[in-house]
Amino acid sequence: MTHIAIVYYSSTGTTYEIAKAIEAGAQAAGAEVRLRKVRELAGPEAIASKPAWGAHLDATQAVPEATLADLEWADGYVFGSPTRFGLPAAQLKQFIDTVGPLWATGKLQDKAAAAFTGAGNLHGGQESTLLAMHHMFYHWGSVIVPPGYTDASVKAAGGNPYGTSFTAGAPPDAAVLAAARFQGQRVARFATLLAAARAA
Repeated sequence: MTHIAIVYYSSTGTTYEIAKAIEAGAQAAGAEVRLRKVRELAGPEAIASKPAWGAHLDATQAVPEATLADLEWADGYVFGSPTRFGLPAAQLKQFIDTVGPLWATGKLQDKAAAAFTGAGNLHGGQESTLLAMHHMFYHWGSVIVPPGYTDASVKAAGGNPYGTSFTAGAPPDAAVLAAARFQGQRVARFATLLAAARAA
């Protein structure tokens, strides 16, 4: 069975909803999925300043935190983060900065990789955030699996060929969730092919 790790950061829950849709898509393609959040780094004052932030943290206490073992286990991975000034959130970046031991021993290479994001407005840095996450995949030797325009759901959700993206401020609509499920299916499909190639 193909293994997919979805590693995300979400402060108020929108990115989490996209992560769950990607999980559903990968599972529909027959993959076993580990949905993992990264550790919250913000202090209590910042969290208390936005009630939805604390509420989301409380609601997702049961979601395990990502570990290096999750990436080693995976045949493919999908990283997600809200946009922070056109870049991934510091919480996700902090986790990424710990993967050196896996990278140095080739345990991240030749695996399917993809990303997703959201921003507070349409031109708030969604594409630059996705491309920033793609940069780490280049260094790892992963095989980036973008959605491209390979399914009608991508255009219906706004037409971002780099990865699922959304405009925050409201829960993700049906079109965005459908694109996320498609992305999960696509990553799982290519992860299966790459796993077979690595085993050959």
